[in-house]
Amino acid sequence: MQSYTSILKHVGNTPQILLSSPGDRVALYAKLEWFNPFGSLKDRAALWMIKDAENRKILKRGQTILLEPTSGNTGIALAGIAKALGYEAELIIPSKASEETKTLIRRIGAKLLETEDDLCPRAGPGTDQCIALANAIIKAHPERYVMLNQYANESNFYAHFEGTGPEIWGSLRDVTHFIAGVGTGGTLTGVAAYLKKKNPYVKVIGVQPQRAHHIQGLRNLEESAAPELLRRRIELIDEWVKVSDGEAFNAVKTLAYTKALFVGPSSGAVYAAAQKVAEKLNSGRLVLMFADDGRKFWSLYDEFKVFTREEFNYYSRYAKHLPANPLLYEEPLRTRLKMES
Repeated sequence: MQSYTSILKHVGNTPQILLSSPGDRVALYAKLEWFNPFGSLKDRAALWMIKDAENRKILKRGQTILLEPTSGNTGIALAGIAKALGYEAELIIPSKASEETKTLIRRIGAKLLETEDDLCPRAGPGTDQCIALANAIIKAHPERYVMLNQYANESNFYAHFEGTGPEIWGSLRDVTHFIAGVGTGGTLTGVAAYLKKKNPYVKVIGVQPQRAHHIQGLRNLEESAAPELLRRRIELIDEWVKVSDGEAFNAVKTLAYTKALFVGPSSGAVYAAAQKVAEKLNSGRLVLMFADDGRKFWSLYDEFKVFTREEFNYYSRYAKHLPANPLLYEEPLRTRLKMES
């Protein structure tokens, strides 16, 4: 039985698998971020941001509460990692986030505050209820709360510049394109900066959802201001590709039916965008960032008729490259893991 703290050693170093057939002139590789202990790409940024706050001595166990606006995965990651390190966490989340995501956050033990908000928190001043509520709470209780602010925190960038980027380069030195969804911009710019440092000809593709989308974790930059973290290095992004809800959900089904991969909607959006990019290429090695798997999206997939209940249950159990993630999907955490004093 692993202790909570030992789980944190498993953040990063996720698998990278070939999606296309061997020998294809345009090869697609997927970076499977759901192998992180709390099930998503956001484990990386959450761990780096908390460790940085510890180093700067702005966190105190038993006194400081971590407060963060989130659209889902960052909330799960912060809740789990905060618990591992002995901190309380309160997460502010849009009501449109999946019910499964909210359940997971509560199950880990964090307090959850919901707002009537767009699916993905906006970054512009005065436009986002999640961020506005977080700022109001901190203003009222500055000695009690700390907001790490994933939308501006440089540790989010460095988690990928010093972690994800080197992992991708180490497994595929001839990578030609990197494709990821846009949320905070930490993944896109962090990986882009590292890969372009190694090879300035690597192309970086940012994936945006449609307006009024239903893809948890992604951001449409026409209806939502670009986060500060993205704006600082936005010139590193070579191309933007837009994907509709329908294209993303169809890609989710295609990956399940043809590859036996069970992915979350943002990964479907990235795969759909990659198909558009690949159609224009004669050759290339494309790395796709798959942020999370599909197991916490039943309510969404049911609403949009992506899978039947039977299909969802089947892929939740038998899809390829799907770790057990006992931290999230098995028996309650308090009986599965021991807290270290």
